[in-house]
Amino acid sequence: MKQLISLFWSSRPISWVNTAFPFFAAYLFVNGTVDEKLIIGTFFFLIPYNLLMYGINDVFDYESDLRNPRKGGIEGAVLDRSLHKLTIWASIALSIGFVVYLLWVGSDTADFWLLITLFAVLAYSVPKLRFKEIPFLDSFTSAMHFIGPMLFALALSGVNIFEFKLFSMILAFLGWGMASHAFGAVQDVRADREAGIKSVATAIGARNTVRFAFLLYFLSGLSLMNAGPHGMVAAIAAIPYMVIISPYLNITDQDCERANRGWRKFIWLNFAGGALISLLLINYVQAL
Repeated sequence: MKQLISLFWSSRPISWVNTAFPFFAAYLFVNGTVDEKLIIGTFFFLIPYNLLMYGINDVFDYESDLRNPRKGGIEGAVLDRSLHKLTIWASIALSIGFVVYLLWVGSDTADFWLLITLFAVLAYSVPKLRFKEIPFLDSFTSAMHFIGPMLFALALSGVNIFEFKLFSMILAFLGWGMASHAFGAVQDVRADREAGIKSVATAIGARNTVRFAFLLYFLSGLSLMNAGPHGMVAAIAAIPYMVIISPYLNITDQDCERANRGWRKFIWLNFAGGALISLLLINYVQAL
């Protein structure tokens, strides 16, 4: 029972909807039907996908998590070393059947996006690759964790994601995710440096990282305006994010932990912001 509870918290249940909703909404609104692919795909991106992503991350980030005071709750588990092998095997075992099915029912394009999404999940944390320790690529890879399920759903539905206005919205979603990751890395600057872990924040410093995130939110809002009237309305959603991080524009590496107050607000704001952008993108796809 204790092992199941540990796996549950390692999968970050508060983030389940952030990966399942983009897939579910994109597939349902484009196809207008509840079928086997929708049900199986949604469940995969709800639980197995998150255990694969966060469980493996908890295993290979163990040393830095021990030094990180915010770990041990909804922001991430400190996974006991005795559970590391179980977590890796459980995350792979729980995912493999879903992945095989989704590859089987998908087109070549859909399979490509699914494999890219899964590669991003693994490459972010596993040794030798460790994209999370390559500044800027860490933010891009993290954003792909959340936009990937939507790209897969659109490709599974036969949608051309490179249509100009649609692609502008996808870029906005990507920038949004990169900004959120970058700001989230600010609070861990000292813990990551003590553990010898690199990130966009350890590379350019807490202050510059917050300003980078602020710029990304601004550019994401501009990109949404390419979607027409609906996009202009959705662009307003960037404002709360910029307001929240504004007090930290002059933060220093020494007091980086105070950015956690802003990050905790993001955890809840992301539900609304992500849903809004997802629904806008889907609404546009329906009109194609």
